Amino acid sequence: MGRPVWIVVNALILLFLPLPLLVVAAISISPNRFLAFPPTGFTLIWYGQFFASADWMRAFGISLLIAVAAAIISTASAIMAALGLERSGGRVRGAADLLILLPLIFPHAAIGVAIFGFISASAWLRGTYLGIAVAHTILCIPFAYRPIAAAFSKLDRSLAEAAMNLGARESEILRRITLPMLRPGIVSALLFTFIISFDEITVTMFLVGPNITTLPFQIYARLEQNADPVVAAVSTLLVLLTLGLVLVLQRTVGLDLFVSMEADEAPRPGANPS
Repeated sequence: MGRPVWIVVNALILLFLPLPLLVVAAISISPNRFLAFPPTGFTLIWYGQFFASADWMRAFGISLLIAVAAAIISTASAIMAALGLERSGGRVRGAADLLILLPLIFPHAAIGVAIFGFISASAWLRGTYLGIAVAHTILCIPFAYRPIAAAFSKLDRSLAEAAMNLGARESEILRRITLPMLRPGIVSALLFTFIISFDEITVTMFLVGPNITTLPFQIYARLEQNADPVVAAVSTLLVLLTLGLVLVLQRTVGLDLFVSMEADEAPRPGANPS
């Protein structure tokens, strides 16, 4: 196949990928009271119904609260894991990395069943915000660990050694040198884990209760009961929120720490080869 053919194929793929999102956005501004495409007019009534609905706003608030908690806890856990494994040997680090990244390997449905069994046996977690936050944190830790570990691989160890020679304590080195240098990885971890938790539904389906419903699960339940354009409006807002966070991430620290494997595989300065 010649180069012009490849250009056409790639262009078609790039156009096809956002097509479902564009269809949903078009349905959300249609005056029809059911999901229909193409739209027969223009209206923002469905967005108004979303913001005026107590049920939708409550689900949005719950998702926001859980996503913020999961992002902070998973990022803090990833930082501690990266610090603990910083000077470990190759085999130990490889085994630890595999354990941390396991939630990326197993199907979310299987993870949901496992977490449901664990939480069902714990009365203080059953049907609570904390139970869902714990589940989301487990799913988010791999996404937090990868950019932070990549940022660790780019640290200049000579700065910490110089500070130590000048009498700085380990806590001061961590607070004034290590964490500021890890800022790109920390920001990436926080934003990505927030997005993942906010949009998560597969595992959440096993954990929601009558008084706790996240926004993605509310969308799913609404589609089963009454597929009205409000669902399309909410979905469009979620897409815009996710896109906005990704753009913020790209403008602030870039996406290289998350999507590139070279940083993970590059030798760390000052580390002994193993």
